[in-house]
Amino acid sequence: MMENPSVDVLEKRRKRLMQELLANMDFLIGSVSSKGLKCEAYNLTTKVNGVTRSKHIPKDRVTITRRATQKHQRIKELLKEISQANWELLRAGEKPNHYDIF
Repeated sequence: MMENPSVDVLEKRRKRLMQELLANMDFLIGSVSSKGLKCEAYNLTTKVNGVTRSKHIPKDRVTITRRATQKHQRIKELLKEISQANWELLRAGEKPNHYDIF
C-alpha cells in the first residue's frame, strides 16, 4: 500500500506549483490558426460568450503568441495539481492556504 505524503511534502509541492502558476501569468486564451493557404497570416481564435472570435496576429508576434497559448494550457494543468494538493492537505486536517477558505 502506498503511503500518503506528509503535510510538509504536500505544502512544499503546493508552494512549488503556485510559484510555477505565477511564472505563467503572461498567457493568452485561444489558439493560433492560419488564415489560409494563399497568405502566411495568423489569427488568435477564441470563444467569447459562445461566439468564436479571431484577432489578427502580427507576423513577428506569432511565436510569442503560440508560447502564451501554451502557457494557458499549463495553467489549467497546474490548477488541477494545486486542487489535488489542497484536497490532500484538507484530508490531512490542514488548512491548505493562508486565506482560511477551509
